[in-house]
Amino acid sequence: MSWLILSSSLITLLGSGALLGAALGLTGFILLHFQASGATALAINTTWNLLSEFTLSAVPLFIILGDILLASGVSTRVYNGLAPLFRKVPGQLLHTNIAVCTLFGAVSGSSTSTAAAIGSVSYPELKQRGYNPDMVVGTLAAGGTLGLLIPPSLSLLIYGATQDVSIGRLFMAGLIPGALISLGFFAWIYFRSKHGETVTPEHGEAFSWRDAGLGLLQVWPLPILIFFVLGTIYMGIATPTESAAMGVGVAVLLGFFWGDLTWPKLWQALKRSSMMFSAIAMILVGTAILAQAVSLLGLPREAVSMINGLGLDKYGVLFMIVIVYLVLGCFFDGISLLLMTLPITFPMVTAVGFDPVWFGVIVTILMEIGMITPPVGLNLFVLSSITKGEVSVTAAARASLPYWLVLLAAVFVLTVLPNLVLWLPNALA
Repeated sequence: MSWLILSSSLITLLGSGALLGAALGLTGFILLHFQASGATALAINTTWNLLSEFTLSAVPLFIILGDILLASGVSTRVYNGLAPLFRKVPGQLLHTNIAVCTLFGAVSGSSTSTAAAIGSVSYPELKQRGYNPDMVVGTLAAGGTLGLLIPPSLSLLIYGATQDVSIGRLFMAGLIPGALISLGFFAWIYFRSKHGETVTPEHGEAFSWRDAGLGLLQVWPLPILIFFVLGTIYMGIATPTESAAMGVGVAVLLGFFWGDLTWPKLWQALKRSSMMFSAIAMILVGTAILAQAVSLLGLPREAVSMINGLGLDKYGVLFMIVIVYLVLGCFFDGISLLLMTLPITFPMVTAVGFDPVWFGVIVTILMEIGMITPPVGLNLFVLSSITKGEVSVTAAARASLPYWLVLLAAVFVLTVLPNLVLWLPNALA
């Protein structure tokens, strides 16, 4: 009966156009009232405990950090600094898109922010130079997804805070998979540039070690920011919340003295960040209430029992969960999908023996896939708007398909070789 109420309430509320956070929270209230003997007061305690959680305060700080970097024009300097490195490589500046997204993801934490920041710089420049517009957008959409996985990842932060998993270990676990996925993107660009129709200008700029060296010197402040954001966590100097606060302070200084940040731009960045966190916070509250009801009624245990009755092993369970995420990723953005599904999927995967840190990385990659999956792939819409409609969402989705396959292959590889995820956090524990 509880499963019927859960599914019918969610379908009805979401179908009515209710906000996701409200739909999740109201479903939790319905379950608590009708199936848990009117224990709706538990929702109040759950909400209070969530919003007073110290670790969760890092979320708005990392959002502010990304918006400040976007407003300050730092992405332009980073892009121009790394571009000379790839002039002689087949694919040329298409590789720069992936490299800069990887580096920018190491301080942004957000997929859409990374795609928007680098896309606004890269697309007009590469289009003017004669690069294939669809190919440019495909690399930007894929590169933007790296902001979700490479620390400081907003999704890993929320995952750790809501599921009581070490955020430091999660951040370390995301480094090697993020680097491997980046290499996979580089490999596809190299292959595509060598085969098929031309996607880059026939006569690129000449490579110069001097230009490459001067370009690297141009981005020297960014490693300092990365140290304050990530190095302080790995060295045990600061908590994620403290490192995020230091990162915001350093980003403001870099924005004023190295970038193009002004007081009006800073104010607009703070307003955008507040609105984004408000939307996430509402989903968090709704998810917390639903998770309380689901846990109290023992629905995850029932789900595990049902799956055990099907005779599936742990990899069969994981396969079913991957399929669910791939389907739901077509209709929900990454953070919403994460918060909506964790109350069910997290207890299931840990009950069958998967490591919670490993699953945090896997579910983040599945969210990345959703960011470039139509019809609701946010990166596709963001970049299509940056091109002012010159590249449609459909064309962007087609161009992103090879990278979609790389991400899916990464899920398979990390399932077969889980130590690629767990080696670094275990070694530095």
